[in-house]
Amino acid sequence: MGCLYAHGQNKQLLYDFTDIPQSLMSNPAADVDFKWYSGFPVLSGISFYAGSSGVSAFDLFADDGLDINAKVRDRLLNGMTISDELSGNYQIEFLNIGWRGKDPDYFYSLGVYNEGDAIGYWFKDYAILAFDGNADTFRRFDLSHLKTRGSVVNVYHFGVQKRASKKLVIGGRAKIYSGILDFTSTRNKGYLQNTEGQNNLISTTLDADLEMRTSGINEIRAAASEDLGSIITKRALFGGDLGLGIDLGFTYYLNDQTLITGSLLDLGFIYHSSDPKNWTLKGNATSEGVQIILPGALVDPDADFYQQLIDDIEELAPFEENLKNYLTFRPTKLNASIRHNFGKQIEDRGDCACGPNAAQNSRAPRYANAFGGQLYAINRPRGPQTALSAFYLRRFGNVAAVKATYTVDKFSATNIGLGMNLQAGPVNLYFMADNLLGYRNLFDSRYASFQLGLNIISWGKK
Repeated sequence: MGCLYAHGQNKQLLYDFTDIPQSLMSNPAADVDFKWYSGFPVLSGISFYAGSSGVSAFDLFADDGLDINAKVRDRLLNGMTISDELSGNYQIEFLNIGWRGKDPDYFYSLGVYNEGDAIGYWFKDYAILAFDGNADTFRRFDLSHLKTRGSVVNVYHFGVQKRASKKLVIGGRAKIYSGILDFTSTRNKGYLQNTEGQNNLISTTLDADLEMRTSGINEIRAAASEDLGSIITKRALFGGDLGLGIDLGFTYYLNDQTLITGSLLDLGFIYHSSDPKNWTLKGNATSEGVQIILPGALVDPDADFYQQLIDDIEELAPFEENLKNYLTFRPTKLNASIRHNFGKQIEDRGDCACGPNAAQNSRAPRYANAFGGQLYAINRPRGPQTALSAFYLRRFGNVAAVKATYTVDKFSATNIGLGMNLQAGPVNLYFMADNLLGYRNLFDSRYASFQLGLNIISWGKK
């Protein structure tokens, strides 16, 4: 459970918030009206989230008079299930620019960002085995409870958006992944179980098929402190593991005031070949412990019976290392939304929203208010994880906009979020935070998320 970089977070506050350039990152067909934009390097897009669906730090360490061992047993060992997780994600943009083509129906974007992502599911039977041991139980310990994965990658991307008609906008983005480090252990199976023995009281059987695959970690760990930066930089600049991916999206106007959107993000893979190191434990072994049978045991009084036992078990269920290359798929994300605009129309900021055929390609009008709902799903090692959000958007002319969300997911049923976008001439500033009720006591919160950024935007001349 010690893996916390933070795995593809739900950005329901940013999604379809088209006043902000970074909305294109969650839907390459977000219907933006910019002539061009440029993000401030490093500052244009910073986001972080961390969540625990099982317990919070407050549940275990609060000064409530309860014994810590009792809380660990009640709230961790007995209170959590194998579907509970500790996960997180961070993103930092190094470059993000976009511009409208000579044909204004086309909008292009490119950039680079760094992303760290990890998830660890509660390994329930491993925890019980570590806490209580197996000396006095015939319980079958399930070794498949260990599921974890994580990565740090640099992502280079180029996107194209086209207004196909007045009602439809489509978009796509190509991505090159440069992997810095990776670890994954998601296909484990087997068991450990005691039964009644024949020569001793207990017979223990281990049937294991376990594997931990890593890449980049060994090279980074071996680097001296003065070389660490150069190693990470090399792996981030196509010197590590390489992969390819795409994003796809659309926006469709049912009418001038109602629209639906959808996007599929990070449909891709990374091939890990630059610094792989893997560990496996595969085989079946049954032992009744150290057996000293007299008088034969007296033939060699210096015999190490315990070492003989270890050697016998390792021969049946060997623990091995290898340097095999491997393939991982990115955590693919799905977004879908419906939005209804209403209220006063906002003045168009651009010089022209038209293409070669103005009657068909003009942009839909902007309104002061909007409300709707959004569905989010991400592919996880234990199956898809979903979230459902309702939102309200309020624009104050072209100067400011506020978006509020209410989200239900596995972390919380009372996740209230708030995002604000400010426009001072060409300078664009936005910041967003989720689960605001949790900020009353961060140690008792199971989820925290924030996003912020700074951009320069141009809409062209009137």
